[in-house]
Parts: sequence; C-alpha cells; structure tokens
Amino acid sequence: MRFFPALIAPLALVLSGCATSQTLATVDPAPVATGAVSSADPRATAAGEAILAAGGSSTDAAIAVMLALTVVEPQSSGIGGGGFMVRADARNGALVTYDGRETAPAAATPTRFLDASGKLLPRESRVFSGLSVGVPGNVALAAKAHAAHGRLPWAKLFEPAIALAEDGFVMNKRLFESLKGNKGRADKSDYARSVFFGADGEPLPVGATVRVPQLAETFRTLAAEGPAALYGPAPAAALAAHVAGATPQDGRMSAADVTGYTAKERPPVCIRYRVYKVCGMGPPSSGGIAVAQMLGQLERFDLAALGPDSPIFWHLFIESQRLAYADRELYAGDSDFIAVPTEGLVDRAYLAKRSALIDPATTIAKPEAGVPPGAPLARGDGPEEPENGTTHFSVVDAAGNAISYTSTIEGAFGSGLHFGGFYLNNELTDFTLTPEADGKPVANRVEGGKRPRSSMAPTIVYDAEGKVVLVIGAAGGPTIPVTVARGIIGVLDFGLGAQDALAMPFAMAFGDALLIEEGTVLVAMQEQLAALGHKGIRAGAAPIKANALGRRADGSWEVATEPRLVSVVTP
Repeated sequence: MRFFPALIAPLALVLSGCATSQTLATVDPAPVATGAVSSADPRATAAGEAILAAGGSSTDAAIAVMLALTVVEPQSSGIGGGGFMVRADARNGALVTYDGRETAPAAATPTRFLDASGKLLPRESRVFSGLSVGVPGNVALAAKAHAAHGRLPWAKLFEPAIALAEDGFVMNKRLFESLKGNKGRADKSDYARSVFFGADGEPLPVGATVRVPQLAETFRTLAAEGPAALYGPAPAAALAAHVAGATPQDGRMSAADVTGYTAKERPPVCIRYRVYKVCGMGPPSSGGIAVAQMLGQLERFDLAALGPDSPIFWHLFIESQRLAYADRELYAGDSDFIAVPTEGLVDRAYLAKRSALIDPATTIAKPEAGVPPGAPLARGDGPEEPENGTTHFSVVDAAGNAISYTSTIEGAFGSGLHFGGFYLNNELTDFTLTPEADGKPVANRVEGGKRPRSSMAPTIVYDAEGKVVLVIGAAGGPTIPVTVARGIIGVLDFGLGAQDALAMPFAMAFGDALLIEEGTVLVAMQEQLAALGHKGIRAGAAPIKANALGRRADGSWEVATEPRLVSVVTP
C-alpha cells in the first residue's frame, strides 16, 4: 500500500480538512418523519432542509447542501472541486451514479510531477500551483443530476448559499483551526486573505462573521445562467488563464479543457452482503470496489457473534482492509483510459479466494494483489499525495428518494488558488506521482483528459425487500472506504443505530503499520492485536468524518453526524 508516503505523518493535515476533535459523545437525534439531511455543517444541513420544505427533491436538496458547503466549509469541498453522487429511486429501487470527478488538462503528460532529471518536484511546486488543479466538476454534476431528478427551479437551489455568502456566517472552531493550520495555503491569494484573515495575518477569531461577496456574485451568475456561467467560452477562458498562469511546467489548462468538461453517468458497483444489497461508486473511484471487497471478504465470518468489542473482529476487519487496498493499488483508475476489472474484483468466487487468506489466528505476512477475472497485464504502483479535503452528505426526500454525495477539493483549501470567491482543487495530485514502477506502467498515472483515482465511497444499502435502509459516506481521503465499511458493519451486523455505528472506534492498516483510535476500547486491545501479528501499532486521532441516514423500524430516518465533530462545528 504505497499510497501512504509515511506512517500516519499526514494526520494533522488530514484532520485540518476533516475531523479535528476526538469527542465521541453520541448525539440522540430526533425522529424525522419525512425527508432528512445529514452533512458536516449545520448551516449546510439547514440549506438542504429548506429546499425539502419548499417541495424540492432529494437531488435539489443535495445540490443546495453542496453549494452551502462551498461557503461554510471551504477547506473541504465546493464548486472548485468535484464529486460523486449515488441516487436511489423510491418508486422502483433503481440506482444511478454520477461522476463529477475533475479532469487533467488535455496537454498533461505522465511526467507532470517530475523535474527534468526524473525526480519528484518539491511538494510546494506540485501541490500549491496550477499543476495540481483539475477542471472542476461539481457544477456539471449538479446540472446533470438536476436535469434528470430536480423538482424546483435551478436558481432556487442557490438561495441558501447566496444568503450565507452575502449576509455572512459565523466562524466556527473547526474552520478557524483549519485556517490556522494551513497558513501559506489558505491565505495564498489576496482575496482569501481579505475574507478569512485579519490585518495581523491571523485567521478571524471564532465567532467572527465571515462574508464572501465575490462568491455570492458567482452564485448569482450560476443561478441565472446555469452551468454555462462556468463552462461557457468566456468564463472558461478566464478560469483556464488563472490556472495556467500559476502552472510552472507541463501541460497547462486551456479554455477547451473547461468547455469540454462533462459529468458522466457511470455503472454502480453493487454486492450482496448477507441479505442486503450494498451499492456504491465505480471507477474512477476505488471506494465502491474497496467497500464491496471488504464486506465480501468478511461475509463468511459471524461478525455479529464477535461484536464490536472483540479483538478478533478488529483483526479480521484490518486483514480485509489490507487485501482490498492491495488490489486498489494495482487495478483501480479511470476506466475511460485503462481496463479496470471491476466485475472481477467484486466477483463472489474471487472474494471467497481472497477471504480464505484471512486467518483469525494470525496476520497475512505480505498482502499482495490478487488476479481477479478479467485482470489486465501486470502493472506497477507508486506514491500519491495523501487526500484529505473532502466532505459527505446524505439526503432523503419525502418520497423516499435517497442521495449519497461525496464532494472534494482534495487537500485542505485545495491548491490554495482562489477564483470567483472559491478555492480551486488540487485533485491532480490524486494521480500516482510517477508513471512507472519497476518498469511497468501505473494504472493511475497522469494522462491528458483523465480523471484521477479517488477513494470516495458514497454508498446506499438496501434490505432484502429492496428498501433503502442506510445512506452513508465519509471524508478522510484513503480512510474513506474503511470508515464506510465500518459503519455498514455496525448497522447490519451489530444492529446499531446509524449514529452509534459512526461512533464506533476506528482502526486502519497503513502499510505495515496500524493506527488505532486513541481513547477507545482499541487501546486496551493493543497487546492482543500485536499477538496476532499486527506491527507498528500506534494510538492516535481518527482522521475521519462520516455522515449517514439510517431507516428506523417506523420508517422515519435517523440523522447521524460525525461525533468527532460535535465540539467544533457548532457556531
């Protein structure tokens, strides 16, 4: 698993874009009889709820949440980035997935992040510049989904976000700490400094009112003109010129890259897990495949009998992670450019073979990728930047239509470049930074027009009768599939409510090391996990941020939010 350049070293950076508190207090949410919204910020949740109250669909509300998060959670997502949406139809159970992942400029080459001698450019050069910026896809995704499933007028969806940007919102502790921890990135542009920082160069204090009038104006234009306000010839030329001017080498973004961007409908990835059907996003995301593989590999074990306090359960779960991520490295990428054996990777017979490698009494010495049906010729893998600036939200409308939407700008405050009042992504550093490994091509290498591999895993779970019972997703870069699988197991195997499932401890294998969440029952299991063969065990903060909606027995929805954020998101 070479996509982690160092053992948990990026945790502080991850936390700045995601969770910043280890508070595990469980919130007791009130029943929701009709529609429901769960997001990482109460102001964004309120925006979605207002759209539902106005008669909007779950798609309408999800778009309003995405726009509002552009304002109040600029470190994690927004219209300067991209995302994936999974939608379940209440009438017939039909599921559709939309790909709004960013694309590399057409002129980008596989050596984009290397210097003339073939060595990696300094991180400052490859991340905090136009080299890392892909063509944003969230607006195109929103427009495509709205055209198919929207109920309210497009312009109506912008009203909550415009009000937040123009009238102002209160600086919460989480945004303050993220700004403070990312100086040099968050304050890279003059406009961002004028919005989020004081004359002394320090972030505005917690409780201060933040206004982003330039973003309000951008939203007004998008509301009136539709996606053409971003992808039309003139705005596309302005965006491309802004990015190109900050790009020191390799293929620069062009107006044609922006005008030619399209959001795409993709085949979902689904797996039968016990009596349930679990569906998520396929390539260019690796998240849906990884979640399906972990669940499929664990199905032969009686997890319910073990329970969440069992070291054997956590051992089995960690081993399943290690196998899934070994496959991810070799096979996952943009299926428009490479052959991804998606069906083979989630094939039941293949997963049974992988599961047979998991021994309840010991660890796998060196997990390696398997050979699933349809596997292409051998490939190499290589290093990537750690992902961390991401958010997730789940929405169900009164009719029962469900949306699971994960949105991202990659790092906290993305590339640091600011345009039109919003931060631009650094998603291109989600490509593998080197084009070859051991003389073999890397599946996730940079190519012109290609979408970088993602870990995002928006997921919807159906029961045996075809009813949606869980709408879940997460932020936290490469931790996302683990976080989502953990939440699903908590609900389906351990019988927990959605909120309690999100509050479960977190453990993840990082290469040959293991992170266990500090302050949880896992700390007392260290000796037992070590006896099973786990190495490099370290207790630390959990770099995760999840949201979910869980169906109760009475048909209402439990709104579950990340308990580790309780103390830092409330204004």
